[in-house]
Amino acid sequence: MRNLFTILFFVIVTYSHGFSKGNPKTISFPKAEILNEHTTRIPFKLIDNLIVIEAELLKQKGDFIIDTGSESLILNKVHFKARKSLSSSSKETSGVIDVIDNPLEKQLREFIIQDITIEDKKSDVIDLSHIETSKKIHLLGIIGYDILKDYEVFIDMYLNQITLSRVNSKGQKLDTRPYLEKIIDTVNFKLRKHTIVVEASIDNHNLKFGLDTAAEYNQLNKRTSKKILKYFYPSKRLMLIGASGRKIEVMAGKLYRVKLSDQIYFAPMTTLLTNLNQMNEAFGTSLDGILGYEFFRQQRTIINYKKEKLYFVEYPLIKQ
Repeated sequence: MRNLFTILFFVIVTYSHGFSKGNPKTISFPKAEILNEHTTRIPFKLIDNLIVIEAELLKQKGDFIIDTGSESLILNKVHFKARKSLSSSSKETSGVIDVIDNPLEKQLREFIIQDITIEDKKSDVIDLSHIETSKKIHLLGIIGYDILKDYEVFIDMYLNQITLSRVNSKGQKLDTRPYLEKIIDTVNFKLRKHTIVVEASIDNHNLKFGLDTAAEYNQLNKRTSKKILKYFYPSKRLMLIGASGRKIEVMAGKLYRVKLSDQIYFAPMTTLLTNLNQMNEAFGTSLDGILGYEFFRQQRTIINYKKEKLYFVEYPLIKQ
């Protein structure tokens, strides 16, 4: 009997905005550590392979997923209500295996991460109950690009914390103090709409990957070159559940010989063989795959959206 498991998987893309205004709202992160007026450090927990932080919104305490693959702030329709937009603009949310039409929207006049205040942000209101049930968390929503883009974002899987440091329009940190950790390499990326696209190689074959903190497993486009597919070693089948709850069956295995540079390379990564045509159509680009949790667990990574750069931080030496 074949080995078949069910996992949650979602990469959310949002576009074509219109919104309806609501009352002023605030979100606070009670466990955040304020380093100074520009920098906040927030501990996170890993739920399966998702980065989850605790937050409070409208007197509700719960969890938010950090998702660089999502354009906007997304609120769980189960816990928040919103009026339909009066705007005639259309909007849809698409993922690797589904499309959700016309999510409701809510305007947040103020979004507060402790002492860091972000004003006039829009949020989509979508039914995320299947994620909440699958992960057994009280899911208030998802924090995406629209919030993260104004910060240098340090995702540290070693210490299980995310550090947000505000930047100016050129991407320079307003907090002039250097990181205590040593930066060992830098890689450029391109923004395609709101998604980070990095160039990588597998045995000297060039590829383009999207970088997504909410991808529980890496993905490789099953229509990629056979020269690449020979470095994918299948092991079992998995059932994917998309943002709309729709399911598809895919092959899972290990992907070998992935490199970003001569210094940045990866041990074999758990990867799913999927069809990325829908995502590529949404972005107007051609991605060979998605790098998610398996990427971030191997590299302590700083994201600077304004400069379109990734910085990699040295892991501390472990004494025997």
